[in-house]
Amino acid sequence: FSKKDLLGKVVVVGRDPKLTPLGEVMTTDIVTAADHLSVEECMRLMTDNRIRHLPVLEGDRVVGVISIGDLVNWMISAQSMAIKQMENYIAGNYYC
Repeated sequence: FSKKDLLGKVVVVGRDPKLTPLGEVMTTDIVTAADHLSVEECMRLMTDNRIRHLPVLEGDRVVGVISIGDLVNWMISAQSMAIKQMENYIAGNYYC
């Protein structure tokens, strides 16, 4: 059950949230990621399915939930590290 479910299937259509059974309005087609997928693969899943949160499964067990913000932060950190390594290499500050 997500904020999107609440707004789109309850509030917008004028249903009373206190009286609406969850099973009638919750999302049932859940997009998930296996724990071995890369950050890029997870981002593609989230983008293609227009979702902001992705449950991560190990077998059939949920082991975590990642958000689009988590992935964006990881990618920014990875790019920053790559830029620093290139700057050090260009400046001759690298070790063999």
